[in-house]
Amino acid sequence: MGQDQTKQQIEKGLQLYQSNQTEKALQVWMKVLEKNTNLVGRFRVLGCLVTAHSEMGRYKEMLKFAVVQIDTARELEDADFLLESYLNLARSNEKLCEFHKTISYCKTCLGLPGTRVGAHLGGQVSLSMGNAYLGLSLFQKALESFEKALRYAHNNDDAMLECRVCCSLGSFYAQVKDYEKALFFPCKAAELVNDYGKGWSLKYRAMSQYHMAVAYRLLGHLGSAMECCEESMKIALQHGDRPLQALCLLCFADIHRSRGDLETAFPRYDSAMSIMTEIGNRLGQVQVLLGVAKCWMARKALEKALDAIERAQDLAEEVGNKLSQLKLHCLSESIYRSKGLQRELRAHVVHFHECVEETELYCGLCGESIGERNSRLQALPCSHIFHFRCLQNNGTRSCPNCRRLSMKPGFV
Repeated sequence: MGQDQTKQQIEKGLQLYQSNQTEKALQVWMKVLEKNTNLVGRFRVLGCLVTAHSEMGRYKEMLKFAVVQIDTARELEDADFLLESYLNLARSNEKLCEFHKTISYCKTCLGLPGTRVGAHLGGQVSLSMGNAYLGLSLFQKALESFEKALRYAHNNDDAMLECRVCCSLGSFYAQVKDYEKALFFPCKAAELVNDYGKGWSLKYRAMSQYHMAVAYRLLGHLGSAMECCEESMKIALQHGDRPLQALCLLCFADIHRSRGDLETAFPRYDSAMSIMTEIGNRLGQVQVLLGVAKCWMARKALEKALDAIERAQDLAEEVGNKLSQLKLHCLSESIYRSKGLQRELRAHVVHFHECVEETELYCGLCGESIGERNSRLQALPCSHIFHFRCLQNNGTRSCPNCRRLSMKPGFV
């Protein structure tokens, strides 16, 4: 197959994919892959297959094609191609919740000499690394990576990258319970879609709407949460976006639980768990089981709650997510306190405080926990996080944690 014909077939696949004829697009690309001996053509079509399988939630297939793409890049002996393929490998592992591997591959990307990393893909590498650090509950490192990605986006006028970073920052602040910022950043992402996203994939709108729904639910604005989640789900169904469908189902379940409608919440959790299991999103499964456990606790079915917590704890330890472990120990502590089982209670209290130390979820000025309740936070340029009120009251010019000078607050 000639170079021009290869390009035409790749474009044909892209047109089919953009018109939601995903399986036909995959068939076209697979034929190109089978018949093409041109390495550059093979590399490009492998990139299309990686992206398509990512959006469909076929993460193991995504990883398989990313590995083949690395081999092709090595044959080409081109640093730019190698960078792109390592980034796809990092993303594949991120989707499969293999966060340590993601970080390792991102560091490989950043260490490659003579590539476009500074101008083109550096922001995407930093974003993937930030998502991985967030998956491990390493909040300072996650925030530092997101700030770098945001700087790349601003310096290169990359509104699409900025949109994705804003969604990740929304997730970040939702986890550390600054709900004002958890809503601000996805709203900013939605603005970017409205202003610049005419030619973008609808997935960017769906992504921002989902993160807005999460923030609205946490703030108690359940009507707005439902409206945003329905909009996101509609787009996810149109595009066959299984990962987003699972997240929306989880959000619907959480909204119903917040309303006290447990009868409606349970089947939504079951549907979300089914897709999370199918696509291999173990961290998503943990979040589902957390919601299920809270439902059983609301019904005073403590043994069933403990069963869900146990399953979630195993998964959270597998992926290394300390925040989920912290939440699960907190729920267990509450259950064992109500049962009057002191030995079990003490064990979970100890584990809870260990998780707080490991995640550094406490303010270096007042010593109180961060993420225990909704409160306004502020990051300094070193990416350490404090209560906003503590920084105002203290008037410090250097970070109490690392002693770096902080003449002005960080921009996130």
